[in-house]
Amino acid sequence: MKIIQFEDKPLAHYSYAILSKGKMALVDPSRDPKQYYQLAEKYNSKITAVFETHPHADFVSSHLQIHKETGATIYVSKMVGANYPHKTFDDSDTFNLGDVTFSAINTPGHSPDSITIIAKDKESHAMFSGDTLFIGDVGRPDLREKSGNMKAKREELAKSMYHTMQTKFNDLPDDTVVYPAHGAGSLCGKNMSSDSSSTLGRERKENWAFKSLSEDKFVSHILADQPFIPSYFGFNVDINKIGADNFEKNIARPEFHFKVNDIQDKDVLYIDVRDEAQFKQKHISGSFNIMAETEDDKFETWLGSIVKPEEKFCVVLKSVEDKDEILHRIAKIGYEKQLIGLLTLDHSSFETFEKLNLKNFKKHPDHYTIVDIRNKSEVEEEQYFENAISHPLNELRDTANEIPKDKPIVVHCAGGYRSAAGSSILQKALEGVKVYDLSDDIEQFKD
Repeated sequence: MKIIQFEDKPLAHYSYAILSKGKMALVDPSRDPKQYYQLAEKYNSKITAVFETHPHADFVSSHLQIHKETGATIYVSKMVGANYPHKTFDDSDTFNLGDVTFSAINTPGHSPDSITIIAKDKESHAMFSGDTLFIGDVGRPDLREKSGNMKAKREELAKSMYHTMQTKFNDLPDDTVVYPAHGAGSLCGKNMSSDSSSTLGRERKENWAFKSLSEDKFVSHILADQPFIPSYFGFNVDINKIGADNFEKNIARPEFHFKVNDIQDKDVLYIDVRDEAQFKQKHISGSFNIMAETEDDKFETWLGSIVKPEEKFCVVLKSVEDKDEILHRIAKIGYEKQLIGLLTLDHSSFETFEKLNLKNFKKHPDHYTIVDIRNKSEVEEEQYFENAISHPLNELRDTANEIPKDKPIVVHCAGGYRSAAGSSILQKALEGVKVYDLSDDIEQFKD
């Protein structure tokens, strides 16, 4: 059994290929199936199975496209109620691929329909735990209250996770290798390790969820301080239950334009993905700066948090050379259908963003309204300004009108990436008020 892990860094998502005797199975594949096809070519293997551990909330899977293009069978729990061709895969069900035997364990907790995939041959055990067991943590149980056709309350799922951790993995040996669907940086959990894999024995010793806790204490701990839920999560669950449209066809639909005036729809949002310095120098009035310069930029997460599902938008690029990469990143969260076009800025006159007089701000911070757009848990842990008001970025479009307009506004986050987006949102929402971005100068105010 050969296991190959794929990492999507912006979403902290792991997917897997398992190969044996000229055949390949995939677990939780990303939206673009090309990398799996390339691997199949490299090893002269046929993709015969796709396992979905659950309907994912944070990305769109390519399981249906892979089925259509390769004939691979999709295996998923009967609890999903999947609306695509599949075979149910639940407790005691097995599937053989070469020398590998796959089996399923129903592991509710993150979702009611989660399964863990066990793979074993004569030499080794592996478990693909989806969003149930992470390295150092377990999946959050609060994503299904507002998403998917199947509703489940967070308390009920938290209790299910407790019983999953207490009973479901007891028969597996300590040397079972744990392969999760996510690592540190994902919003599907709160305290995940940056390690990409572990062993079940290590997790039994180090992971808090394996500790001897009462059900009440377990539930209390897992529900506390969970991160926010992006707008797109429920949207992605529904897409994944049906199966996404063909990736290549969908990203070929949005048109490219060289002039702003070519976009005729007045209700469209403009999402500017350029570096903040370029954005501040000139940008379309009312546009939002959600940077997508590197893999470290959480563009997908913030696009899906600031822009609502099915809300029309247009993307402003630095260069036409960036078009394909940005389209790929947008399609990962299923937003390509609401993208009506992409463009680069011409030589027309555009809006600018005034730079904050940092010396004056340090001397007279009370002359400004300071808006902290970090997550609530971050604010509770540490505040940089005593009189700052909290407006988390994911809520800012809805709460902007609550911000006082009697003083200039200074927006900050923890490092500068989010404040670029937040200040651009407030610049549009609060006409007639000066809005400044503290950006990475926030470092000067940290102890």
